[in-house]
Amino acid sequence: MSFSRWWTETTAALGDRVPLSLVALLLALATLLVAAGWYTFPAWIPRRLPRLRRRRRPAPPEAAPQPVVPAPREPELPAAAYVSLADRLAAEGRYAEAVRERLRAMVRELAARRVVQPQPGMTVVELVRAATDSRPQVGPPLGAAGAVFSEIWYGQRPASVEHDHRMREHAAELDRVLTGHPEDGRRP
Repeated sequence: MSFSRWWTETTAALGDRVPLSLVALLLALATLLVAAGWYTFPAWIPRRLPRLRRRRRPAPPEAAPQPVVPAPREPELPAAAYVSLADRLAAEGRYAEAVRERLRAMVRELAARRVVQPQPGMTVVELVRAATDSRPQVGPPLGAAGAVFSEIWYGQRPASVEHDHRMREHAAELDRVLTGHPEDGRRP
């Protein structure tokens, strides 16, 4: 017996015993229950499964409050220190790290000129957006440098001397924008 014939006979047998209006009402009720469950999905799932046994831990003895010591911060290095480190890394053939240090130098320069206030955990995209909001001219070179950085570090692509060369160009362009020198960078 084929499936289509079985389905037809089963439906006909069901239709002989149950009125069509009752079947439609039951289907509508089932649809409403499924829709309500779907709409309120997270609310009806318990957040925690109940524990069978709860072990009580003894309360720790009262101790004298410890002084809060702030975590040591990295010293604020000038942008030139990051550029110097990037040059050394590029000379060693460690282009990915050189690209990272060049971007750090660019961020340090932006922070020194009060274009942006970098926060720990800030992504490259957030940094570019914050800098562009403050000074729109820095958007193109900083965005391009962020793209090179993201391609290497987030995209996990191997870095080459070309990447380092492009980062140098983007850093020079950012410096021209920040200092107000002409676009071509030539001086009389």
